[in-house]
Amino acid sequence: MNGKAPGDSTPREDALRLLARREYSRAELVSRLSAKAHGVDAIAECLDALAEQGLQSDARFAESFLRSRIMRGQGPMKIRQELSQRGIERELIHTAFAEAQGDEQGGADWFTLACETLVRRFSGPGDTPRERARRERFLAGRGFDFDQVRHALAHAWDDPATED
Repeated sequence: MNGKAPGDSTPREDALRLLARREYSRAELVSRLSAKAHGVDAIAECLDALAEQGLQSDARFAESFLRSRIMRGQGPMKIRQELSQRGIERELIHTAFAEAQGDEQGGADWFTLACETLVRRFSGPGDTPRERARRERFLAGRGFDFDQVRHALAHAWDDPATED
């Protein structure tokens, strides 16, 4: 035994253990550390120190989360909602999206992403209104807006060689 009881870790130790695996928002860390019965003041003090040291950042979390969700083929509406649920402030969400739009290495083109996501899931646009509605629901459920869904349904299966 190392002389410590199982529940004797500090908020900082628990927070660092979590952050070693992936980025967490401050709100997520508060929730996780509270579940481990750490005091509210100790958690706040710990997270303030971690943020000051650059070990925890809601802005970095938002950017990382946004990139991971884009790679999964999720649309902007769903990503915004999930970031908000994770306690990210509206301004940080807006900043993360603005930076993703301006990213030179393949910034978020939501119309193209909607097309790619649709093509990965379905082999064609669908022959019946019911099949087309299924594709619309799929993209809407992924968080794409009406214009992005319409664009994807109209252009997802276009032959790239004939465009230009």
